Amino acid sequence: MDNNCDTKKHCCTKMAKPLALVATGAVLAFGLVTIGDKVNQGLTHFRSYDRTITVKGLATKEVEADVAVWSLSFNVTGETLADAQTSLAGSEKIVRDFLGENGIKSDEVRLQNINVVDRKAQVYGQASDAALRFILSQTLVARTNDIGAMVKASQNISDLVKSGVTLGDPSGGTTAVPQYIFTKINDIKPALIAEATKNARASADQFAKDAGQELGAMRSANQGYIEINAKDPGINEPESPQKSIRVVTTIDYLLGK
Repeated sequence: MDNNCDTKKHCCTKMAKPLALVATGAVLAFGLVTIGDKVNQGLTHFRSYDRTITVKGLATKEVEADVAVWSLSFNVTGETLADAQTSLAGSEKIVRDFLGENGIKSDEVRLQNINVVDRKAQVYGQASDAALRFILSQTLVARTNDIGAMVKASQNISDLVKSGVTLGDPSGGTTAVPQYIFTKINDIKPALIAEATKNARASADQFAKDAGQELGAMRSANQGYIEINAKDPGINEPESPQKSIRVVTTIDYLLGK
């Protein structure tokens, strides 16, 4: 073989190696630039997505209960069961008449229960010393949509005492008061949520304006819970005919376009 040919092959081989290294380096450099550009785009998107504000919107509405329920308990005593039953029937009539006089209809009153205690049948205590053997208690439940009538009746409760009715449970305790219920939450909820969302948006707009930013799209929203309170402080909510409905929404907004 010709020595010149071997020399040429050796030279070509020596020249090809640097060219291959240059090409490989170019490919690697292009790849790194492309990857770096993608990473930078991702970080930019992440920072933009993370630029949010969280605001709360409040809406309240005063309403009146539409259902009133009153459990009226009373009791009597008697030497015989027949005597006690007669007394109990008399007290029941007085209570029913009282409710009717205050605007509660007869078909809105029902018997809940009757309880009989025979003192001589008790295992413990001085049963033989009991002056009156039987204690009978009864509960009538009045349920009405006439809130005004129930309020009036509860304010005139002393009339029952004057008529000789022994109110309350025989074991003691206070006389129950009417419970007032608002059942139309679903009717007013859409408007309340809309108002709360509107108020949240107004707060977000003001925040963005003060920060020199442009308010973007809504990122997430949470309705929160609907709270029912008595209109006036210091009153238990179920015992108040006038109530205040409150809803709070929590919304995240993006800043910028």
